[in-house]
Amino acid sequence: MSTSAVENQADGRSTKDLRVWLTECVALHVQLTPEQIKPDVPLTDYGLDSIYALTVASEIEDHLGIDLDPTVMWNHPTIDELVGFLTEGTA
Repeated sequence: MSTSAVENQADGRSTKDLRVWLTECVALHVQLTPEQIKPDVPLTDYGLDSIYALTVASEIEDHLGIDLDPTVMWNHPTIDELVGFLTEGTA
């Protein structure tokens, strides 16, 4: 059984905290408020292009202390899918 990236965090942030942080991160890059980012809408619908997707993936790596495949944002295109992937076992 694999351990999720969220469970591996030393400070014990929760899935909810990860969802909030990721929503805020994406909102900053697409110049919207976090409230405007819906968790089940593809991030490309908000204008998140390949450059920003790579930047967000890098920020996730830094935030969680993990390595991610550069395609993670395309393989998990919504906040819900991305959080699910990160909490179901990437470590």
